[in-house]
Amino acid sequence: MTKELQGLIARFEATLLTANANYSNVDVSTARVVQQILDRKTITHKRADKQVTKSSYQNSHWALQLARQKLKQFHYLVDRGKHTQARAEWLAAKKVLWDNYPRDRKVAPSEVRGMWLDRGTIVKAKSEADLVKIFDRMAIAGINTVFFETINSSYTIYPSKIAPQQNPLVKDWDPLEAAVKLAHERGMELHAWVWTFAAVNQRHNLILDLPRNYLGPVISRHPDWAITDHEGSRFHYSSRKVFLDPANPQVKQYLSSLLAEIATNYEVDGIHLDYIRYPFQSPTGKMTYGYGIAAREQFKEQTGFDPIELNPQHPLWSQWTKFRVEQVDAFVAEVSQNLKQLRPELILSTAVFPMEKQERLLKIQQHWEQWVEQEWIDLLIPMTYALSADRLHTLTNPVLSEFEREKVLLLPGIRLLNISDVIALDQMQLLRGMPTEGYALFAAENLNPDLTAIFNSTQGSNSGEAQQLLPHREPFEVTLSRYRSLQKEWNFFLTNNFLGTEDNILQEWGSQADQLALKLQQLVDEPSNINFLATQLTLSSLRQQFPQWMKATKSIDEYQAKVWQNRLDSLDRLLGYGERKNLHRDPRLGSSK
Repeated sequence: MTKELQGLIARFEATLLTANANYSNVDVSTARVVQQILDRKTITHKRADKQVTKSSYQNSHWALQLARQKLKQFHYLVDRGKHTQARAEWLAAKKVLWDNYPRDRKVAPSEVRGMWLDRGTIVKAKSEADLVKIFDRMAIAGINTVFFETINSSYTIYPSKIAPQQNPLVKDWDPLEAAVKLAHERGMELHAWVWTFAAVNQRHNLILDLPRNYLGPVISRHPDWAITDHEGSRFHYSSRKVFLDPANPQVKQYLSSLLAEIATNYEVDGIHLDYIRYPFQSPTGKMTYGYGIAAREQFKEQTGFDPIELNPQHPLWSQWTKFRVEQVDAFVAEVSQNLKQLRPELILSTAVFPMEKQERLLKIQQHWEQWVEQEWIDLLIPMTYALSADRLHTLTNPVLSEFEREKVLLLPGIRLLNISDVIALDQMQLLRGMPTEGYALFAAENLNPDLTAIFNSTQGSNSGEAQQLLPHREPFEVTLSRYRSLQKEWNFFLTNNFLGTEDNILQEWGSQADQLALKLQQLVDEPSNINFLATQLTLSSLRQQFPQWMKATKSIDEYQAKVWQNRLDSLDRLLGYGERKNLHRDPRLGSSK
């Protein structure tokens, strides 16, 4: 309980600092701010309060102090065994923070603000006019990237010449065509969200008033394309879905053709692969999947054994797992190559599970680390769905450990179902304090009017954001934008806090901070290998020294220092992504591949 409340207090305070800094008139030069401090020309605290344009934040400062008092009282009561009273203080502290959470002004950086627009919401729309309302709501909320459910349970949302059947609940219009148009009119990107290997869903059969065990429009025509469990059952025991065989060449050709059709016939900005895995299995071998006809033949040809006869104790079991992992990997690589040749600007993303690597390989054969390392994808979207910020942090941290030097952008997922509006905002603020490049919200059906209003103030048109920069489109510009926001926070903090820090440390911080701003501006103005390397070197130097500066600056708490360090780490990944996308595609520079 202590850790949870301390975390909420820290995020609240960090969010308040961001909001105050965004609406201040603080000097943009850190070196000049430091010099003012050293010259004893600091702005007084009273003057700093005037920089905050709305008095509502006085309540937030009061709430922060009250929550800290209640945390102390909580500890006092716990030490004396008064647990009922202690819990009451703990709940009261949380409530005062939730009630006064900064939510009426911009707290968002330049980032990917994704949202999954689900099949159910699309089908209910009935027409383009109805879809307009949904896109208007997302635009007001500041969403800039929409993952539009385009293939679900083998049904396309659009009239396809390759897929056997369009979703029967969509009649006399093309939702994908309308969605692309509506998104682009609002300055948003539209990415086609595709169920990859999951081909049948019993729940969807019931919605369509079809027999529960109907095999869908694809597998009913090609039953040999499906995988089964070790007893020959196609339907997964838990999800009640049927999966295609990733080892089947006809399956891969069919799916590749569908993706090419979407990319060719529609001006989508990206392809988003979901269910890019095998169904969940038991690592003990009680429930295992993947026994498609093609997979069994290929594995037997390689090893002399039919995999359906193996169990987890067999010496070849690890090879059977590796075989299935490689089938998914090969498909991702093939799709990446094909789509990039077809449309080089197309963004490829994947929805993945954030579970520990070895467990994930055993249970669903999803090796997204390989996709990231090989740069087959552009965006990785782990489904880090949680009911609290603490749980979201626990789920996201292991993913971040795989992203220290990668050139793929990370967008953790937040599920809006069953969480309050302010908890959704708090989870977003947690991610903004981690080295991520944005987030993805599941799903549009849960974007209620109150949450839309909060998002409108914190990241939408009401937040004062003049221009939306997308990290995957303008990585160098976004790096500069995010750094300017970070530098503004530093300058606001330095201006309004007594630091008790040695002069030479402050001067070094100020000098290097301004130097990095200059290098980033030069890189934006003239993207080149020379300017990139100079910027990267300057950022590296600042990142290495930053922890020592924070330790020497006693008035900066541990969480705030970590947030700033994380933002610097994210800048490094954005630079690497920008090098990959912008410099290596420049014909004057050639290719790094």
